Amino acid sequence: MKVSSRLLLAANVAGLLFWGYAFSKPKPNDVVVRIAQLEIDSARLEEYTRAVREEMEDAVRIEPGVLAIYAVAEKGNPARLHFFEIYASEAAYASHRETPHFRKYLAITQPMIRDRKLVEATPVQLSEK
Repeated sequence: MKVSSRLLLAANVAGLLFWGYAFSKPKPNDVVVRIAQLEIDSARLEEYTRAVREEMEDAVRIEPGVLAIYAVAEKGNPARLHFFEIYASEAAYASHRETPHFRKYLAITQPMIRDRKLVEATPVQLSEK
């Protein structure tokens, strides 16, 4: 195969990959954003953190509809956690809640959670690098 033919083939493949990625990204109106604010029993914070890290890693790795999950603790109050979750669609969020890793997380952590507030949000601008 000539060099020019190889370059043309490579350019076509790159173009197809780009367009496939561009069209596979969820539309902003379909994206579901949830914010969870949790107060964890401070005596069980380390145990909770292990469980939630495992669940988050599994969700992002296994579930194509889980676009992002971020967890942060308040400075000065590490038992107050805030989660920012982005799902490709309402169906992806519903599917996430039925997964074995999420069900396991709920069963293990339920007694550790002192307070929970869930906020449904509407995306205004979601930017990424």
